[in-house]
Amino acid sequence: MWTTRRATAVMVTAATVVLGLPASAAQAHGGTTLYVSPKGSDSAAGTARHPLRTPQLAVDRLGRDGGTVHLAGGTYARQRIVIKERAHVAVLAAAGAVLDGKGLTVPDDRSGMVEIRDSSDITVDGLTVTGYRTRSLDGVPIGIYVTGSGHGIRLTGNHIHHLGNDNGTLGSFDMNAHGIAVYGTSATTPISDVRIDGNELDHLVLGASETLVLNGNVDGWSVTRNVIHDNNNIGIDAIGFEGTISGPARFTDVNRARHGLIAGNRVSRIISEGNPAYWEDGSWCNCADGIYVDGGGEITITGNVVDASDIGIEVASEWREGRTNAVTVTNNTVTNSRYTGLAIGGYDQDRGEAFDITVTGNVLRGNNTLDDGSPEMLLQYYVHDTTITHNTVIATNDQPVLLYRDEPAGSPDKNARVVLNHNVYGGPVPAGQELYYWNGEEQQGLKAYQAASGQDKKSIYRYAGTPSSSSTVTKR
Repeated sequence: MWTTRRATAVMVTAATVVLGLPASAAQAHGGTTLYVSPKGSDSAAGTARHPLRTPQLAVDRLGRDGGTVHLAGGTYARQRIVIKERAHVAVLAAAGAVLDGKGLTVPDDRSGMVEIRDSSDITVDGLTVTGYRTRSLDGVPIGIYVTGSGHGIRLTGNHIHHLGNDNGTLGSFDMNAHGIAVYGTSATTPISDVRIDGNELDHLVLGASETLVLNGNVDGWSVTRNVIHDNNNIGIDAIGFEGTISGPARFTDVNRARHGLIAGNRVSRIISEGNPAYWEDGSWCNCADGIYVDGGGEITITGNVVDASDIGIEVASEWREGRTNAVTVTNNTVTNSRYTGLAIGGYDQDRGEAFDITVTGNVLRGNNTLDDGSPEMLLQYYVHDTTITHNTVIATNDQPVLLYRDEPAGSPDKNARVVLNHNVYGGPVPAGQELYYWNGEEQQGLKAYQAASGQDKKSIYRYAGTPSSSSTVTKR
């Protein structure tokens, strides 16, 4: 299990979170304190010397005023924890405390090993969750599931691994699972003040769903210092405009994850190849993002390291009636992506728009390891009012493609006011041999691209030597 937390000195007032604090800073709540151990007895008093055996019983005994449940180390087999319409509850796990769902039947629809419904001021800290699996297309197993409405949710220092949906139906998007999921399902009251910090999520079988997701009416949240690796779909996702909230509110700001921070996370090996949901027309879709904003708004993505995933970071909107806007992507490092390092905009002409996107200070290097001619940086459909500046973009393929912008579609306003400048491009071929595509047309060399696009007038290209040479970029 991962034990070291990487501190990041960043403060984001809107998210009211300061990175650099220890992830184990969860505090016991007031009210009753009860103790649980796999060696305890449910007829015991629940003291440290005479613990209970069942975590759910301890939560229920806290009463309406809440309190703290301490879980001793050991395995709690075939047990779930459901916190429903409660407040001021903390579940604090000692090292080695494992909630093991092996042998449990996963019901239809979404369900969590730890499930927090319409509750506020809830903490879950230090717990290992595993084994919750199904082969049913109707069941959606989740490690920790927060749903309904509420505020003050703290999920810190947990380890969620080896669970998911094992159905093998090729091409079916009906198989789903999550590691951590926050679904704001109320059209009137959001889930707010959510902190997801210092967790590890790995070896999850997710079908068409995501490792860590915020979906629907989730307003004011942070996802920080998590380690996410070796999962077969998206690592971190902030979603809007799905059917999480239906009716007149669906395509409004109520139904989108917003005012969020994604910072200091380490995301690696997020790959959809082999995931049955992504079998398309006789081949695998290499389309799992390390970090994805799909319909979210007013989000900062900063200081993350994304490596060896299908797509490093993507900012898009999958619903034509939706949008992704007011997103800042800054000071991230994206390396060894199989398809592309950064993608912005709808992936076809039936998607929504992406605008007011700021991309600055990032390092993209050695992406498109599939070596299929895809670029380090991809601008798709309906991208407008967007700036991409002061980034370092280094390709390592023999025929490097540094940038690709699709041919514009839709009205002119859906493609206008895109600015690229002050970027440093580099690759393993001499200047003039690298490739850029602008509005779908190939341009060979920076000068040709600048002339054709009017972009990147103060950007430079640096020859980095052969693909097998040192990663140090040297000016030609």
